[in-house]
Amino acid sequence: MEQLVNFIIRPPRAEYNPESDLLDEEFMLKGKWYQRKDIEVKNGRGDVLRCSHYVPLVSPEGKPLPCVIYCHGNSGCRADASEAAIILLPSNITVFTLDFSGSGLSGGEHVTLGWNEKDDLKAVVDYLRADGNVSLIGLWGRSMGAVTSLMYGAEDPSIAGIVLDSPFSDLVELMLELVDTYKFRLPKFTVKFAIQFMRKSIQKKAKFDITDLNTIKVAKSCFVPALFGHAIGDDFIRPHHSDRIFEAYMGDKNIIKFEGDHNSPRPQFYFDSINIFFHNVLQPTEDEVGATLYDSIHDYFGKGTWAIPEVGFFPDSSTASKATSSTSDAINQVRSKRPMSRTEVPSDIPSEENLPGCQDKDTVDNGSSSSNMISFELSNGHPFDPHVPTTMDDDQYVEYQLDDLTGFPCNVEEEERMFMEAIIESLKDLDMRQPQTEEQAKACADSSESAKKDEINGRDTCSTTEKSSSLPLESTSTQVVHVQISVNRGNSEHILCSN
Repeated sequence: MEQLVNFIIRPPRAEYNPESDLLDEEFMLKGKWYQRKDIEVKNGRGDVLRCSHYVPLVSPEGKPLPCVIYCHGNSGCRADASEAAIILLPSNITVFTLDFSGSGLSGGEHVTLGWNEKDDLKAVVDYLRADGNVSLIGLWGRSMGAVTSLMYGAEDPSIAGIVLDSPFSDLVELMLELVDTYKFRLPKFTVKFAIQFMRKSIQKKAKFDITDLNTIKVAKSCFVPALFGHAIGDDFIRPHHSDRIFEAYMGDKNIIKFEGDHNSPRPQFYFDSINIFFHNVLQPTEDEVGATLYDSIHDYFGKGTWAIPEVGFFPDSSTASKATSSTSDAINQVRSKRPMSRTEVPSDIPSEENLPGCQDKDTVDNGSSSSNMISFELSNGHPFDPHVPTTMDDDQYVEYQLDDLTGFPCNVEEEERMFMEAIIESLKDLDMRQPQTEEQAKACADSSESAKKDEINGRDTCSTTEKSSSLPLESTSTQVVHVQISVNRGNSEHILCSN
C-alpha cells in the first residue's frame, strides 16, 4: 500500500547530468546555430525550478519568437525535451523545459501528478511573458505533463495550443487500474479502506486530494486548440483515458493513435503532426533560407560532447524525404545518448508465501482466480471502472493489487477502529437517503393503521393487507445494515419499518 502511495507522490527522481544529458550550450541543427540557456525560476511555494530554454543564437528579424513549454512525466525531467527541441527549433519555435517541483534537479519533496505542477507551469509562463522575447506560448505534455498542461490551459485561455500525450482522465480510476496486476485477495469491504487510506496518506504527505484530479471535468471548460496522442498498446494509462477526455473537450481538437506503449519512442509521423499543429497555432516567422539550405543538411551536432556527422547535399526533388530522414536521424542520435525517462509500476512485489506477519493466512486463496477483474464499489453504488461487474455477493472475494498490508488491521483494536470508520461512512450515506427512508417509514405506518381498520371489517382484508405490508422487507442486505445502524442512533421508526 505504502509503495503505491510513494509511486504516486514520490517516484524515483530522474538522474541526469546537465553537461552531458542536455543538448549542448551551442549546437547546430539543419545548418543553423542554437543555444541552451539554463535558468532558475521560483514557484509560488518557494521551490527552485531548474529550467532550460532552447533558442536561436540570432533571432530571425530580431522579433520575439513563439515558444512551446515541454512538460515531462512523473518520473521524467527536462532532458526529455531534447526531441521536442530538435523537432520545433527549425520551425523558428523556441522550446522551454523544466524540472517540475519534486522532479529532477528542482526543489520540492513530492510529485502531485499535475495539481501543484500547474502552479510550476504558471511560474514559467509568467517568467517568459516578463522576459519579452516570446510571442505566443504553446504547451506539450506527456503523461503527468499532459495533465498539467490541460489543467493550466483551462485556467489560461491565452495559451495558443496544447499537445496532450497519454493523459489520464481520473487519478482514482488510474490507481484502481494499476492495482489490477497484483494478485492478492481481500474481502470486498477492505477495498474501500484501501482507497481511503491512500487518499488520506497522500493528503497528509503531499497536501492534495486525489479525487480532485479529474481531467474530464477540466476538459469541459478548456477551449484551447488541442492535439491528443496515445499509444494503442499503453497498459499504464490506457487509451480510453484520452478518448474520454477528447469526447468531453470543448475546444478545437484532434486525436492521433499510434503503435507502442506508454514509454515507447513516438513515431516520426506523430512528431510531424505536432510540428504542423504548432506551426498553425503559433504562426512562427518563416525563414526563407531555412526552406532550402537548412533542410538539406542532415543531422544535429554541437560544440561539446555530441558527434559531428557528415554534411551532405541532395537534389531538390528529394528534399522533403531527406528532411524527414534528417530529423529522424537527429532524434535517434539524441536517444542514443540519453533515452526518454520511463514510467513503470514497481515490480518488487512480495509473493503470497512471504506476506507480512500481520496477514491472516485464512484470507489468502491459493487457488486460481475466477476473474481477473476488480470490483470497486462506491457509496453511491457505481463502480469506478465500466468493465467491472456491478453486483456481487456479500461473501464474494475480489482481487486487489497490493504490495504489503500497510494500513490494514493487524489486530483486534485496529480492526474495530476501521470498522467504526466504515460505520461512519455508512451513516453519511444514510443521511443522504434520509428523505427516502422517512417516506418508507411513513408508508409503513400508514399500512399498519390501515391493517388495524381492515382487521375490524374482516379477516380476509387483514390477511391481504399483511401480505402487502410485508413487501418492504425484501430489501438488500446493505439497506438492512443501514437500518440497524439507524437504530443505534435512536431512529426507532426505521426498525418498525424494516421489521
